[in-house]
Amino acid sequence: MAVANPPGIEKMISYPEFGSVEEKRHYLKKILAGAYRIFGKFGFSEGVAGHITCRDPEHTDCFWVNPFGVSFKRMMMSDLILVNEEGEIVAGKHKNLNKAAFAIHAAIHKARPDVIAAAHSHTVYGKTWSAMGKLLDPLTQDSCIFYEDHGLFDDYTGVVGDLSEGERIGEALGDKKAVILQNHGLLTVGHSIEECIFWFVTMERTCQSQLLANDSTHEAIKIGHDVALSTRNYEVGFPLAGYFSFQPMWQDIVHEQPDFIDIESPESSLVLA
Repeated sequence: MAVANPPGIEKMISYPEFGSVEEKRHYLKKILAGAYRIFGKFGFSEGVAGHITCRDPEHTDCFWVNPFGVSFKRMMMSDLILVNEEGEIVAGKHKNLNKAAFAIHAAIHKARPDVIAAAHSHTVYGKTWSAMGKLLDPLTQDSCIFYEDHGLFDDYTGVVGDLSEGERIGEALGDKKAVILQNHGLLTVGHSIEECIFWFVTMERTCQSQLLANDSTHEAIKIGHDVALSTRNYEVGFPLAGYFSFQPMWQDIVHEQPDFIDIESPESSLVLA
């Protein structure tokens, strides 16, 4: 069962509200471009691998994604492309789509209407831990975010190029917030881009922490089931917690690299190609 926001939390933390679909789309594209810059800053790129997607607020069977071959560190709002469920680019100036991105993300967005964003990349600790073919243990407060809330796709067959492979990854994800792709890397999803990106960043660091603990001469002490579950549900692992925890990263990237915001105001109504 997916983790829900605890009762009353909306009085403390809330999502932004918008006056029009154009205003919301502008906001989402801004956050998405910034998310790529954050991935670039943290070294979450490996050649042309990796992708973050966001469902369009109007054309909900379409999602925004990075064009194939553009550096995360150079991503701009105007670089983002909109792709439909057939894999056709229906908006944006670029014409090159990462086929693996489409195969994975199209299946996830179709299977999970609650998901606004999904992120995957070949990060050092994530892909190293994925080779173990195991779920993460509740070793730290942060790892409790993923306690009984991440899956394992344990059938690596090469570079993902077929929609059916994405569907199988979606099945391994289920209604959870993340899935470990064995011999491949990590994938996280969220009810907002902000939540999705924070889950990915902290999952990568959780993999690093687990690898360090496993390499220690002392056996790591696991957090008990009840405490791990309570910590996830009421402290660190619910959707608005991920949204809010993203905010310092957002503040930093806007301060350090404001050039990615190259569309200043909401664009007119979107006409699909």
